[in-house]
Formats: sequence, structure tokens, C-alpha cells
Amino acid sequence: MYAVIEDSGQQFRVNEGDILSIDLRDLADGTKKIEFDRVLLVSADGNVKVGTPLVKGAKVVGEVIDPLAKGPKVYIYHWRRRKNSRTKKGHRQKYIQVRITEIVA
Repeated sequence: MYAVIEDSGQQFRVNEGDILSIDLRDLADGTKKIEFDRVLLVSADGNVKVGTPLVKGAKVVGEVIDPLAKGPKVYIYHWRRRKNSRTKKGHRQKYIQVRITEIVA
């Protein structure tokens, strides 16, 4: 069984047990579950339900593994030739890691 969900403008194909990195959002302290109700497609035992645009009554439930995971460091280097002007900046994107526990169709 798998589903295609939408979260923050991105689409994810998920199975039960998959680990996702989703965009950081404000969570209440101690929040352990996240529900994704924007389900675009659900497939179970060969039966495929395609939403127009969403599948009614379908949701995907996940548990929060790490509420503040960090991606790889990306360096931005900007220079102007012959001007003795250089800038080096770093950026590290923050995510929430979620394990998918249940797909309700």
C-alpha cells in the first residue's frame, strides 16, 4: 500500500515505514504525530484511487522522529575578479523527520 501526499507544495510517494524530511513548521511541545490530509492518490492491493484533486476520507499518519533535523551545509562563494572582494556564506536547511505509520484510505 502506498500513497502520494502533498506537503508545502511538494509531493511525496510514501509507504508505511518510510522516513520523510519535511519542511520545518511550528509544532506544539511534545507533538509526536502529524497527519497529512492532502492525499492525492492511494493504491491498495491493486486498487488505485485518484483524487480530483484530493481523495476524500484519506489521510496519512506519521510520527515525529526528529523535530529539528539539519540538512548538509551548502557554501555560497561570491567574488569579483581584480577587486579584492570575496564573500563566503554557509547555509544549513532545517527539516522535521517523520516516519509514516499508517495510511488510511
